[in-house]
Amino acid sequence: MTAALSYKTLDHESPSAFLGVERSVRGLRWIERLDPSRAATAMAIAQAHGLPELIGRLLAARGADAATLSHFLDPSLRHLLPDPASLQDMDLAAMRFARAIAAREPIAIFGDYDVDGAASVALIQRFLRAHGQEAATYIPDRLSEGYGPTPASLAGLAEEGARLIITVDCGTAARPAIEAANRCGAEIIVVDHHQADEELPPAFAVLNPNRQDDLSGQGHLAAAGVVFLFLVATARVLRRDGYYRAGAEPDLLGLLDLVALATVCDVVPLKGVNRALVAKGLQILRLRHNAGLRALADSARIESAPTCYTLGFILGPRINAGGRVGASGLGAKLLACDDESEARAIAGKLEALNAERKAIEERMLGEAFVAAERLLDAGRPFIWLGAEGWHKGLLGLVAGRIAERFNLPTFVSAWEPDGQGTGSARSIATVDLGRVIRDAVHDGLLASGGGHAMAAGFKLDRRREDDMLALLDERLALSVAAATASRPLPIDGALSAAGANTEFMELLERAGPYGAGHPEPRFAFPAHRLSRVRIINDQHVRCTLSAANGARLEAVAFRVGDTPLAKLLLKAEGIKLHVAGHLRRDTWNGRDGVELIIEDAADASGSR
Repeated sequence: MTAALSYKTLDHESPSAFLGVERSVRGLRWIERLDPSRAATAMAIAQAHGLPELIGRLLAARGADAATLSHFLDPSLRHLLPDPASLQDMDLAAMRFARAIAAREPIAIFGDYDVDGAASVALIQRFLRAHGQEAATYIPDRLSEGYGPTPASLAGLAEEGARLIITVDCGTAARPAIEAANRCGAEIIVVDHHQADEELPPAFAVLNPNRQDDLSGQGHLAAAGVVFLFLVATARVLRRDGYYRAGAEPDLLGLLDLVALATVCDVVPLKGVNRALVAKGLQILRLRHNAGLRALADSARIESAPTCYTLGFILGPRINAGGRVGASGLGAKLLACDDESEARAIAGKLEALNAERKAIEERMLGEAFVAAERLLDAGRPFIWLGAEGWHKGLLGLVAGRIAERFNLPTFVSAWEPDGQGTGSARSIATVDLGRVIRDAVHDGLLASGGGHAMAAGFKLDRRREDDMLALLDERLALSVAAATASRPLPIDGALSAAGANTEFMELLERAGPYGAGHPEPRFAFPAHRLSRVRIINDQHVRCTLSAANGARLEAVAFRVGDTPLAKLLLKAEGIKLHVAGHLRRDTWNGRDGVELIIEDAADASGSR
């Protein structure tokens, strides 16, 4: 197996493997991902399991060891699923939900409008349906209502008869809304994963592994992961109470396709139980049991077996499109749908909305990139952008692209004529924006806000804008300086074009799934000559890499536009470059090949 892998002819055990790339065209320094202290572990993995040394290094860099490698390569819920009761308030919440099911109480679900929220709503709907019950659902309009429950929304559900309201992917910061529902006679279970202040809302139960008194160690779960544990615990209570003596228990494992979708799309770390949830969820997804996901995959013309890429970059954006451009409930409705014709109709609507979203996003991005370029000379540790007329549903996407391009925390706001703004923020590695946003709310600089370390949302009055900028200058200066002082690009090993074959891809896939916290492998291709370089749709660059022995590898750099990377590639016809990126199967038109997704490149003029 290893004979075909040409990396064995390259030095991939020291920084020299990456040819001393101290500053690439993107200003990055290429470094070896594997910590030197893990080198012996990498060798032990390779020798004990008959794997190429490069695969051993890749696995060791992601926390694997020789003794437990089988569990690492096949993450199972049996070994990794925590006891749901380890989460604070879980027993209380499960008993209350089980009581509501047994008594057939009116139940309502309030969910967020993103993929994690939609999947969480659908999980509870499907669980209730398995018990012969339905629930009212409420997904707020992103544009007119914004994130999270309001007093009017929860009180409205209670006034319509709901005795138990479950909020999913939201609710931790919704004290006024929960107080209003309580006054109307409803009890609230919050199922969330967002960062929490010490003071919690007066809900019946607050399930959130990121509440400050929770010791479960499961803070990396997406909301759908917390919901799954909640359903496991509820089924356990119902089983204990004899509810299933007269009927079958729900197939919880059959719901893992929704949990995997949410876990990948919410970009939570793929560590611990999340790896098992995604790995097993992908297996369920391949069975195409969920009518909504099946219809959406067909609408998107997905023909190959689904992967994390499929979830995060094909299905996820389509589900999100409803919430972003004006039909917030479509995603949850699709994921809970069992009717084939209805599912196809919803999928078609989401496909059209996603096309609309792309067009609006491209216009906003063009304006935002121009504005961001003008701000760089100010030397601030962040980028602050805003405009009237920007679509509120796309602020996060724009902030993410700006942060990625300029490697700075980015805040993007849409201003109303009355001076009120809605904003979204995206961070860079090691810079915690969620805490800064919560502190700004506490200090009265923002009307509301919250989120994670890497992503947050907020509302503000333009009269406090200067005060907010001053706070960000003070709070972000040191952390951003540390994060940007040395910008490394971790590399898993050096390969040549001949080594990037389907056999090698099979080994890489065994070490997956990949995502946040379990990064997709990145390889350096030293001194490869470029040919057939061309630009596609004014924003992508395709080319062919050729090794010294004549082996070739097709490659593409996506969404590079007029960046320095695109300019270097486009002028490199017939020239050698050092190229870095990750490998992906190429199944277009029935092919079974491999292509390189280019992330960075550097001059190789000194190479023969």
